[in-house]
Amino acid sequence: MFQRILTSALFAGFCAGLIAAALQFAFVQPVLLHAELYEGGELVHFGAEAVSAHPELPGFDPVRDGMSVLFSALIYVGYAFILVAGMAMAAERGVRIDARTGLIWGIAGFIAFHFAPAFSLPPEVPGVAAADLAARQVWWWGTVAATGIGLAMIGLGRGLAATGAGVVLILAPHVIGAPHPASFAGPVPPEIAALFASRALGTGFAVWAVMGCLAGYFWQREAAGETATA
Repeated sequence: MFQRILTSALFAGFCAGLIAAALQFAFVQPVLLHAELYEGGELVHFGAEAVSAHPELPGFDPVRDGMSVLFSALIYVGYAFILVAGMAMAAERGVRIDARTGLIWGIAGFIAFHFAPAFSLPPEVPGVAAADLAARQVWWWGTVAATGIGLAMIGLGRGLAATGAGVVLILAPHVIGAPHPASFAGPVPPEIAALFASRALGTGFAVWAVMGCLAGYFWQREAAGETATA
């Protein structure tokens, strides 16, 4: 079992990390670099002259971009271990794990780690006003845990009581409320902030879906190999 978890998580997570890095370079990083020009004062949102929506951005940086690929791979390998551990517990209860069901697991992981926290605390560009970092981290982790447990209760639980408790857990962090600053301010145009948030979430959805499929596929393949050698 441990070998199956290790193999599935490493392969699925590493492949997902590379895909995430490619999508971030193509869609997310240009928006982020554009926002940094406003944060640093090179561009000004409110001024007498119109500002180009497509300024010249910094080019390829081997150190910056190389570290981005490395950290992306490491982060998604970590995500994959969490995802595959959940699959392993479900498999012990007789739940079928393959590429098709892995897609559902991947979407659930995206909801828990990205969509649910972003519902009340969306991805932010540099330079915007924000609440205390520690408070946001505590709320973020609490939301991820509550959403993950809630989804598990809905998907794997039995009876209306489990489903109802799962729904309550998912809603609870948003009813409590995410920490926000007393006032909103920042040099970055709201159009760029909105584009960054939407692309970050879109990239996360695509990568988690692929990672779930890959994790389910590798899990099924390893299980078949163990059966053949038994």
